[in-house]
Amino acid sequence: MRILRSLTDGIGFDLILIGAAMAFLMAMAGLPLVYNVLMSFQEVDMFSLGSLIRPWAGFDNYRSVVAQPEFWLVMKNTALFVVGSIAGQFTLGFALALFFHQNFPGSATIRGLFLVSWVMPGLVVGAIWSFILAGDYGVLNALLQGVGLISEPVFWKSDPNLSLYAVIIANIWLGLAFNMLLLSVGLAAIPRDIYEAAELDGATAWQRFRTITLPMMRSTIGAVLSLGLIGTLQQFDLFPAITEGGPANTSNVSQYWAWQMSFKLYDFARGATISVMMLVLVLFAAVIYVRSTRGEVRG
Repeated sequence: MRILRSLTDGIGFDLILIGAAMAFLMAMAGLPLVYNVLMSFQEVDMFSLGSLIRPWAGFDNYRSVVAQPEFWLVMKNTALFVVGSIAGQFTLGFALALFFHQNFPGSATIRGLFLVSWVMPGLVVGAIWSFILAGDYGVLNALLQGVGLISEPVFWKSDPNLSLYAVIIANIWLGLAFNMLLLSVGLAAIPRDIYEAAELDGATAWQRFRTITLPMMRSTIGAVLSLGLIGTLQQFDLFPAITEGGPANTSNVSQYWAWQMSFKLYDFARGATISVMMLVLVLFAAVIYVRSTRGEVRG
């Protein structure tokens, strides 16, 4: 009884909770991660997928992936997708955060409505934007034709020059509310007295933004950009719903390519290899995020 009581009270109970959380993370995340990394160095087919003992391939899978004719196109698309999505989400999210930071009737309610896009599943968002961007009956084409900006329908999803940007637009809309929410929290943490003192000294709105807002939100901005990079590199649902990586891989990115390798071509080794390559970038973004949050705590 005394041993049981010591485990369920104070530090002992805390250790039990921490141990249970660590066991859950190892089972749900750690083991699949190790299995995926291990598979990227082995020869894997349909019959050996469930086995840990398989022929060792070393770095042959990595060399094979880099030698694929679509490798550099997919990498370029991934870079464009990440940069375009993060730039759009952050810029528009910051603008909306600054707008809703002002005191006006209904600001909190309207800001809450923006969160609807964030809580919606990615496949649902993809289906909505697939309808909006449809060439023959899409809402976007109808709107642009109505105001006279285009004279004939634009096939956003099937045009090789536009398909990737169609997914970027959908992803910006999906992540906009998340950026706005985090940046709004950062803005709320800045004392208004500083702005009032600067305004009394004759500082313009741009000067206040440049000398007060940006420096005091440096850690928050770093955290938002890092989380945006992690989320964008993990974004998968929009691609099967909108373009399926086409036409001719012009909108294909690494995360969707890895899925195609594994579950369409059944090349599990190379699919795992692509995933490990992307894992390195995600870990890099995670390090930046941790450093940003540490700086925020210290500040």
